[in-house]
Amino acid sequence: MKPKIILIHPPVSKPSETPAGLANLAGCLQANELNYQIIDANLEGILHLLASSTKESAAQDRWTTRARRHLAVNLAAMRDGSIYHNQSRYQRTVHDLNRLLKTAGKTYSIDLSLTNYQHRQLTPIKSSDLFSAAANPEGNPFYPYFAARLLHALQVEPEFIGFSLNYLSQALCTFAMIGLIKRENHRQKIILGGSLTTSWLKITGRKNIFRGLVDEMVAGAGERKLLDLLGQPDGRIDTEPRYSDFLLNEYLSPAPILPYSTAHGCYWHQCSFCPEKAEDNPYQPQAATRLLAHLQELSSQLHPGLIHLLDNALSPALLQTLARNNLAAPWYGFTRITRHLTSEDFCRSLKKSGCTMLKLGIESGDQEVLDKLNKGIDLPDVARALRAIKQAGIATYVYLLFGTPPENETSALKTLQFVIDHHDYIDFLNLAIFNLPVLSMEAQSLATFDFYAGDLSLYQDFVHPLGWQRSAVRKFLERTFKKHPAVAAILRRTPPYFTSNHAPFFVLKAI
Repeated sequence: MKPKIILIHPPVSKPSETPAGLANLAGCLQANELNYQIIDANLEGILHLLASSTKESAAQDRWTTRARRHLAVNLAAMRDGSIYHNQSRYQRTVHDLNRLLKTAGKTYSIDLSLTNYQHRQLTPIKSSDLFSAAANPEGNPFYPYFAARLLHALQVEPEFIGFSLNYLSQALCTFAMIGLIKRENHRQKIILGGSLTTSWLKITGRKNIFRGLVDEMVAGAGERKLLDLLGQPDGRIDTEPRYSDFLLNEYLSPAPILPYSTAHGCYWHQCSFCPEKAEDNPYQPQAATRLLAHLQELSSQLHPGLIHLLDNALSPALLQTLARNNLAAPWYGFTRITRHLTSEDFCRSLKKSGCTMLKLGIESGDQEVLDKLNKGIDLPDVARALRAIKQAGIATYVYLLFGTPPENETSALKTLQFVIDHHDYIDFLNLAIFNLPVLSMEAQSLATFDFYAGDLSLYQDFVHPLGWQRSAVRKFLERTFKKHPAVAAILRRTPPYFTSNHAPFFVLKAI
C-alpha cells in the first residue's frame, strides 16, 4: 500500500545516529496504522557523495587521492570500532572522509563538511535565499543523489512530503529538495517541521513564510498535527519511537546509537539569555515508568551500543530514577550541576546504571558571572561534582560559554584558572562564543544590531556592556585559553566533527 506521507531528514547534520524526531513520528504513524516512508537523506546523501568521489578522474592533491583510495577502509573503520582505540588513527580517518566532502562542495561554491553546509552566496537566515535555493536545486552538491531519490519517491503519489528541519546547516538543502519536488509536481503538499522551523515561526510570528513552496509549517512536536492532516485527529500520540525504518548499520558509529528524549523543554528554564526561555517552550517530562519501559523495549529490539538521552538537561528526578535502574546499554546525556552530583555514592549508582559520560553546562569559572546569568550553580559544588563524577568512573564533557554580557577578560581568566585547577577531572571541552537570542527579554537592555541582513536570524549581535566584543573574545580563546597546556591536552582528545556523539566510544574503549 502506498505511503500517505514521506518524512525526510535533510543534509547536513552529524551522520552518526538516527534522527530522533523522525523516529518519534514514525512510531506514532505506525501505532495509528498509517502508511508512511522514511528517508534519511542526510546519511544517504553523504554516503552517495563519498562514493561518487572515487569515480573522479581529475588529478588531485595527495591528501584527496589518499582519501579516495582509502574510502572503503575508512568507512568500515568508523563502523567496526577499531579506530576508537587509537585517537590519531580516528582523527586521520575522519579528516580523510571530510576531505572528500570538502572537495565535492568546492565545485558548487559550498563549504561542505561532515557537519556543516555553508554557501558562499546564499544564507539560510534569509527567506529570499531559501527561495533561490529552491529555484536552483541543480546548484546543490547533493542534487545528483536527491534528484533520483525524490523522483522515485514521488511515483507513489504521497499525500504529503514532510521535512524535519532542525539546524541551519540543513536549510539550503531542504529548500533545494522542496524546489525540485514542486517543479515536478506543483500540487504536491509539503510540510515543514523541526526545531528550526519552530524557532522561525516564533521569531517571525508568520505562518506563511514560504508561501508557494510550503503548505504547512509545524511548531513543536508534530505528532498531533500529522494525525490531523492524515485524517485521524483522535489518534494515539503516546507511542514509542520506531527505529527499524532506518539504515541502522550504515551510520558512522561503531554500534547503533539509540537517541531518546525523556522530556521536551528544560526543567530549569531560568538561565538568562536561554533560547528555551526566550521562546517560552514549556517543560513536558515523560513519566518515569513509561520512559524506562520504552528504553528497555527499544534496547531489546535494537541492541544499541549506546543510548543518547537528548534532553536539554536531565532533571534531578530523572537522574535519581536512572540511578535506581540499570539500562540495557551504556548511556550519556546533558545535565546541570546539582547538589546530588557532589555525592560519589550517587555518581557510582549512575555509573552502575550504565552512565558513561555526562555533558555538563558549567559556562563560567567566575561565580559573579554565573549569578548574573542565573545559572543556579555554585563553583564549590561544581568542583566537588567534577571530582565525584570522575572518581565514579564517568567521563565529563564540560561546556563553557564566553562573551556573555556580564563577562570580561578578567572573568574569562578565572574560567581558565578553574579549568587548570580541575583539568584532571575534565575529559572533553566544548568552547563556545555567546550568541544573543533575538527574542531574549534581557536583550532589551542592550544595544543590538544584526549579525547579517536576514529576516530569519535566530541571534543578534550586541554592544558588549563591558567592552569585550566578539573579536576580542575570539582572540582570547585562540591566543590565551586554548594555548594553555592543560586546556590544549583536553582539546586534543575531542573527536573532530562528531564531538560529544563519539566521545563516549573512546571512554568505553578505554575501560
